[in-house]
Amino acid sequence: MPYVRKNVSTLTASERRRFVNALLELKRRGEYDEFVRMHIEFYAPDGGNGLRTAHMAPSFLPWHRRFLLELERALRRVDSSVTVPYWDWTRNRSKTAVPWTADLLGGTGRKPDHQVMTGPFAYSAGHWTIKENTTNANFLTRDLGRSAAPIELPTSGDVKGALDDPVYDVWPWDSTVTKGFRNKLEGWGAGRGSASWRNHNRVHRWVGGAMVGSASVNDPVFWLHHAFVDLLWDRWQRAHRAHRYLPADPPGAADKQHRRVVARHEQLPPWKETPDQLEDLSRIYRYG
Repeated sequence: MPYVRKNVSTLTASERRRFVNALLELKRRGEYDEFVRMHIEFYAPDGGNGLRTAHMAPSFLPWHRRFLLELERALRRVDSSVTVPYWDWTRNRSKTAVPWTADLLGGTGRKPDHQVMTGPFAYSAGHWTIKENTTNANFLTRDLGRSAAPIELPTSGDVKGALDDPVYDVWPWDSTVTKGFRNKLEGWGAGRGSASWRNHNRVHRWVGGAMVGSASVNDPVFWLHHAFVDLLWDRWQRAHRAHRYLPADPPGAADKQHRRVVARHEQLPPWKETPDQLEDLSRIYRYG
């Protein structure tokens, strides 16, 4: 039977405690930092060369679906009752309510350096030292809402604009496309600043601190955010059953995206599964 990923706002006190404790145990064992390293390694921008899998590519959604499942399996080896909850940022929009409570993720960072001072993942609590990073900071940072240049979380209308597009993705399969569900949800837009950050990307910017950049996994909210992104892909799939992951076939040798994106039946590094195999995981989990 598939297990259920719940809305974080519906978790009981016991479920919150078990989820937090399982994360802390993975951190203590050193397993959590392996996930941070993997995300840093596979965060390849489309301006460079080589294969892109995790971002700015069609495989953004299946890659993170598989990544999320890997973390969830690790958590369930610690405590079989635990699943990754999702944070619906179109509804839970407060900086002080769930998931930013002292018994879950803690709150925003203090003003001078954005260091998180509350909750179980605060550096001062002694259980969450940042060891894998693209900066020298060894403590978790956040700046909820971007205090110096405030932005808002995406709305249900923003999400609807992505969900209503029946095409999964379009050529050239990168951050520049303006059509297709994948990039409308991933959120790469034209221009600079806040106007160019949409949906998934805007949430990373709204949280700020550690959530900005390739080491964003250092903030546990990464998993709650991506569980909701995965839920939205599931909703899109149900709404557009005749449409599938694209590209169906690898771009040809003359295409500038040749060997730069993963087609439907190609293996998705670092795993052996294909996007085709990751389109339906309903046998494993469902959303509550």
